[in-house]
This record gives sequence, C-alpha cells and structure tokens, in this order.
Amino acid sequence: MSRTPANSSRVVVIGAGIVGCSLADELTARGWSDVTVLEQGPLPAPGGSTSHAPGLVFQTGPSKTMTGFAAYTVQKFGALDVDGLPCFHPVGGLEIATTEARWADLHRKAGLAASWGVRGELLTPQQCKQLWPMLDETMLHGGFHTPDDGLARALPACRAQMARAGRRGARFLERHTVTGIERAGGRVTGVVTDRGTFPADHVVSAAGFWGPVIGALAGVDVPLLPLAHQYARTEPLPELAGANDARTEASKPILRFQDRDLYFREHTDRIGIGSYAHRPMPVDPFTVPAFDESPVMPSSLPFTEDDFAPSWQDSIGLLPALAGSRIAEGFNGVFSFTPDGMPVLGESRDLRGFWLAEAVWVTHSAGVAKAVAEWMTDGRPAVDIHECDLSRFEDAQRSPAYIADRGARNFIEVYDVIHPLQPMEQPRPLRTSPFYARQQELGAYFLEGGGWERPHWYEANAPLTEGLALPERDAWSARYWSPIAAAEAQATREKVALYDMTPLRRLEVTGPDALAFLQRMTTNNLRKKPGAVTYTLLLDETGGIRSDLTVARLGPDRFQVGANSPADLDWLLRHAPGGTSRSSGAESGGGVQIRDITSGTCCIGVWGPLARDLVQPLTRDNFSHEAFGYFRARQTHLGHVPVTAMRLSYVGELGWELYTTADLGLRLWDTLWAAGQEHGVIAAGRSAFNSLRLEKGYRAWGVDMTDEHTPYEAGVGFAVRKDKEFVGRDALDEGPVGRKLTPLLLDDAAAVVLGKEPVYLDGAPVGYVTSAAYGYTLGRCVAYAWLPPLATGTGVHLEYFGEKVPATVADEPLFDPKMTHILK
Repeated sequence: MSRTPANSSRVVVIGAGIVGCSLADELTARGWSDVTVLEQGPLPAPGGSTSHAPGLVFQTGPSKTMTGFAAYTVQKFGALDVDGLPCFHPVGGLEIATTEARWADLHRKAGLAASWGVRGELLTPQQCKQLWPMLDETMLHGGFHTPDDGLARALPACRAQMARAGRRGARFLERHTVTGIERAGGRVTGVVTDRGTFPADHVVSAAGFWGPVIGALAGVDVPLLPLAHQYARTEPLPELAGANDARTEASKPILRFQDRDLYFREHTDRIGIGSYAHRPMPVDPFTVPAFDESPVMPSSLPFTEDDFAPSWQDSIGLLPALAGSRIAEGFNGVFSFTPDGMPVLGESRDLRGFWLAEAVWVTHSAGVAKAVAEWMTDGRPAVDIHECDLSRFEDAQRSPAYIADRGARNFIEVYDVIHPLQPMEQPRPLRTSPFYARQQELGAYFLEGGGWERPHWYEANAPLTEGLALPERDAWSARYWSPIAAAEAQATREKVALYDMTPLRRLEVTGPDALAFLQRMTTNNLRKKPGAVTYTLLLDETGGIRSDLTVARLGPDRFQVGANSPADLDWLLRHAPGGTSRSSGAESGGGVQIRDITSGTCCIGVWGPLARDLVQPLTRDNFSHEAFGYFRARQTHLGHVPVTAMRLSYVGELGWELYTTADLGLRLWDTLWAAGQEHGVIAAGRSAFNSLRLEKGYRAWGVDMTDEHTPYEAGVGFAVRKDKEFVGRDALDEGPVGRKLTPLLLDDAAAVVLGKEPVYLDGAPVGYVTSAAYGYTLGRCVAYAWLPPLATGTGVHLEYFGEKVPATVADEPLFDPKMTHILK
C-alpha cells in the first residue's frame, strides 16, 4: 500500500494519555516529525485512564502478541527516567493460588511464560510469604513469581516521551476538545477542535474510553465498552513503616489474588487494592463530564463502598494485618473493554488515514504504540496483530448490544481460569447454520466462534464409543471434549460423515479483471480453466502469510474464495482497483467486484471412504475420480438442490464440500442424511475435524501460521509460484530457514496437550506448540510447533502443567502420505 513520504506526513494524535504519548515518541523516532497531539484536558495529567492507572505490569498471558507488547513496555519504560527515577520499577510479580484449580492454572501460566520468553518460577507457600510477609500462607497452594514484572509509572512515562518527541518536532496541545473530523474523497483531511482546525494526512484516535466518541465524529465504529473498576488505598500500616522509599513507593512484588478478583501493590506505607469482584458498572462515554466539570477528573468516579465491602473482607483474609486498618480513600476508575478483551488497532477502510489505537492498558501501551507506528510508517507491524486488528469483528459482533454484553462479561471473567475452548454464554445463539434444528435433534454440543454455533460432537453418536480404547484424560484436557469425538473420527475414516462447514468464510470475486486481480494478490497460479480449485496464500509486502485461501474458478470471470476472517475481505477490498468503502464488499473500479456471501450460503463437508456411494445416486453428473478429480469444482444438483460441489478434503478422506444458498440448506442436509442411512452416515463435529486435519498436517491460519511466518518456514511453499508477480514476491527467500513449523508425536500414547506449551531441547526452551489434538487414527497426540530445524527422530519434551512430556520430531504427513484415501 502506498504511504505518504515519511517526513512530510502530517499526523494528528487524539489523546495524550500513555498510548498517545508513546505513539508520538515512536513516530518521531522514525522520522515523522510533523506530529500534533491534541488533548482535551490539562497536561501532563489530562484525566483519562492513564491519570489514575495503578501501573501493574504482568507480562504473561495466553496471547503471544500481548505478552510481546508488555515485554516491550517493560523494556522501554525501564530505559526512561524522570527526575532521576526510571519509569518502570521492576519489583516483580507474584500471583498466588488459594484453590487447586488456580494452582494448576499457575502451572499452565508458567508454561506460557516459557513459551513466550518471560522469566518465571513456581513457588511454595513459604517462598511466597518470604516475598510478601503479610500473606497468610496457610491459605496458599503456591504462587508464580515473575521477577521482571513490576510497576509502570504512567504519568512520568508520558512526560519523558512528550519531552523526547517534542525535541524531534512533535507538539502537545492541551485543552483542545475535538468537535469534528474533516474528510474528503474517503480520506481524513483534518481535525476540528474548539480552538481551531488541524490539517492532517493521518489521524490516530488514542482517546481511551472516549474512543467511541471520536469514532462517531469520523463515522467509524469503535467496539469498546467503558467500565468502572474499583481501586482503594488503606490507611498507613505499621507493618510497612520505613519499608519503602517515598519516591519509589514499593519494594514487594505486585500481588494478584485472582481467586477473589483482587490485586495489590504498595504505596509507600499503604497498600493499594484493585477489585474486579463487583458488578459491571458500564459508563456512557458520551456523558462523561469534561475535566473542569469533574469532581476529581473525568475517569475517576465516586467510590461505591458497598460494592467494595466483600473485597475488603477477602483482602483481610489474605493479608490479616489489614484487620487493624481501614480504607482511607477509593475511586471507581473508568477504562475500556472490548468484546474479546483485546485492543482495537489499525486504519479504517471506510475513512483512509483514520487510525485506531484503542482499548489499550498501560501494561501494553508502548508495545502497541510501536506496532501502530510501524504500521503507519512501514506499511505493517513487525509482529502479528491479527488478534487486535479492528477488522477482525464480524458485522454481528458490532452491535451496541453485543459490545455491551461481551464487554461486561470480559470484565467479570478478567481473572477467571478460562479454558482455550471456553465460549461466552451470552448472547447465544447468535448465528446458526440452516442445519441448526437437525443438529439439536442429534444432541449437538455447541461451542462458539465468530458468533456461530459450531457443533463439536453429537450425543447421538455416543453408542459408537462402545469398544473404543481411549486413554484417560486429565481434568483440563477433558473439558469441552468427549470420547464421542474419537468415534466420529473413526466413522469418518471408515464410513462417511457430514460436517457443517458453514462458518468458514466465503467470498465471491467477479468481473472482467477478477483473474488479474487475484493473480496479483495471491501466490499460486489461478490462470486455469473454469472448474479448477487452487490452494493459495495471501502475503503482505514482506512475505508474511496474511491468510491461506482456497480459490475455485467457477467461470471465466467468477471465483469463489474460501477465506479465514473478515480481515481477508478487508485486505482484498483495500487492494482492489478503486477500493471500496462498504463493509459488505462493493463494486470497485477496474472491473472487480468482491462480495462476502457467507451469510447467504451454507456448506456441508461429506467425507469418508463411502462419500461417493452417498453422493453419486443423488445426481446425474459423474462423480467418479476420473470425471471429477481432486481440487476440481462443478455446479450440479443433488436431488432438488442446486449445489456447487468442490472435491476438497480437510480431513484426509475422499469427499466434497457442497455449497448451496441458505434457503435450501436444510433440504440439502435432509437429502444427504436420507441417502446416507444405508451407508451408516453420521454427523460429526469440530473436535473430530481438528484431530483429522492435524493427522494430515493441514495448517490453520491464525494458529499455526501468521504474517510473522513465511511460506517456506510454515511448510506451504508448494503454494508459491515465483514465475508470476504477486504481493510479497520480491521479499521471499527460498534459502535455508531458521525455524520451521514442525510435527511432533508424543511418545506416551496416553499423553495429551492442547496448544501453546513450551518445547524443550536438551533442557532449554526452543519453541512452542501451535495446534495439538489426539490423533485417534495414529493412537498418539499430534502437536505442531515452531522450532529450529530438527532432524526427524529428534527427541524433545513439552511442558504440560509442569510435567515433562516426551515427544519426537516426525515426518509429515503423518497419515496417508501417498494420498490413497483421497485420490480414489
């Protein structure tokens, strides 16, 4: 994508909190000196969330990206100082467990820390008490200590970065309230304030919980919910008298008591207590008073003592010395939550040049700012940010009601032990396929993804588990799992099964320039006759994998594209000739139309050795291998239903993906179900599907590979044709790679891992697991991991809840390397 030449770009950042100040510093460090930061409040403490943030930085979490953002924040703020004090105080972090479930989760968290490169150690209750003498160690099962975590001094960090950015040419203007966003021709052109207008080539909303207000001025949705969160300080405590320097305030680790939704930090001779245990308290950002009209500041609301009372008793239980004290002061501080708990970053496609850097906590602030600055100046961040990309949300996830429901739920669950498969309970069901009623009749166990109800197994198949010899599972891996998945996988390998593939995204690309456009955008050769289906990749300009696609040429100027997320549609529309400003896709200049057809269509995967026996009697067309080869498509009828049939398989068995319109979906299901009865057809769910695809070595974008990886590292170089021009081609290097997506087989037939576990070689961490599932056909758990290149047969071990699990590097595909199950 073209960018304005660096030194001439005029940037206006809205908001001088920790994100806005960090972004100004990062932009000016990259040579973009014409940066104006507008702030409605007084500087350097303008009254947003930064002004009251307690500054706790725990780096480790399930997201590699967010952990990296936090690590950079620690590094950067540790190198900044104001008045002789660093802006980060590495007192360490201590998370304690008072339940067996939490203690197990801390073992899992220790594994995540090892995967992402964060130092950490599990401690006994006695060791925890040595770090925090006020603890009642009899309550504890143990703790997890991270010595490099600590306290960010947010306001001094703002001051330091303001000064440095100012020396490079940036200006920070206080008491400028934004009243409008100017635009022309689909681009932002300026920011209107109560004190004048500021022309701009780029505008970044870093307004914190005011983000929806700024977004409304620009006509851009900002899916976040401001919520109040309680924070209180005790009276001076004799136990802390003389323990801490008044300037640094703290010497003990920041403390998390997540079993009661609490955290603690020292304030010299007092203790600060933060609570998420209370009811969600949403705040309307459009009604928050201005700084001068606020009793304290806009982000600080009156303390509601009744909400805090249970947390005070829980605090006394953990820290008995508090029984002789009381709460001296407190407030309800406002900050931001999104439907999935992640930041909202990136440039709007509806208004080019308008960027969001919203729903960012101090913990991740500098890392986010660096990524956004790289995005603006270089065209892409240096790290994968697909979890944070503003385009990730489905249309159904953008309603105010959905944002409110999910944002509040994220507040409630912020310290909960969350299983990686655990769905939120509301609002459900939101999106259902046309087969939903039949799935319910079969006892489908639904999980949720992208708003879709997705069957993971069917209770109707429970009788098929009789006689299956399966290893016993631990409590964690047994959650959201059933032995029925093994029976469904076996039935797929031996007979035939129906899979609901409706939630997978489908795009239609048409027009006289459709072929040329897709040839330019993707890595493989699509210049084939109608009826061809091609696996191909979307790359960014650096050769990173933005997505993998399955492209079917249904006519000379008509293509159906199987994609992964809303970001794929966004990427294609941004690059289409003339672009578009419509979220659903629209005609673009140059003869290319791109349309998301997912909601109006549906898909059933029919897979298994008896798939042809099921499908062939329903159609007059020849479905033999010779007449309908692998990776081919045709339009036909099955019974009364017009379908687009594609001979593809994501499970490693013979079969077809069958597409029709949503109104005919139920008829298609019933037609296939009736025809399949003589063949023992079953409905099968995502749990079996994931096992089968890993046995075959099929990648899942966003899990196994992202834009941090190249095709040759990820093992999908076969989808690259360098004899044509495409985005990212010139950046690709076919030479030796320093890391590879590597298949592992766990040595113990009873062992199971789930993903994100660290991998050790000779006792040292060398990588991490991406996807993992038990391979029921192989009788072993399969794990794919990012590792340095290792020879087949090399022994490694994974860490699962503190246990060392031996595994061996294997050749892929692990199942049916000669493709005899598919090519028949």
